[in-house]
Amino acid sequence: MSRRILKNGLLATVAVFAFLPSAGAATASAATPIPAPQGIVQYYDYTTLPAPVAHRHPRHYGYRSVGRVTTHHVRLNVRSGPGTRYRVVGHRHSNRLVPVTCKTYGGSVRGNHTWYRLPHHKGYVAARYVRVGHAVPWC
Repeated sequence: MSRRILKNGLLATVAVFAFLPSAGAATASAATPIPAPQGIVQYYDYTTLPAPVAHRHPRHYGYRSVGRVTTHHVRLNVRSGPGTRYRVVGHRHSNRLVPVTCKTYGGSVRGNHTWYRLPHHKGYVAARYVRVGHAVPWC
């Protein structure tokens, strides 16, 4: 920790000396002004900045239902069909929102036979690991 503090302090000192003119250079440059380099903005012009991109909830994209992945620090497999015998076509990370189009009956995962269909991969995720706030229609 002390090494980091020493390193950061040294970097700050070098940065200050890099931007401050020395005493000899200040007297020589006092007679001739130095023009500002081209391409450096001296101030922020907030009218030219792009509009901020807001994080949008998946429901704003037209999906009726949205669920949250409830696996604990493990990725959730997205499968090509509603069962564990289907191949894995993708993953969803823990605690992420996933859009859900409909639910269907499939292979059992810890006693739960319900699977949710995802719109993007046309894949399925086990309902055992996804919590949905309201009713999801059947496929």
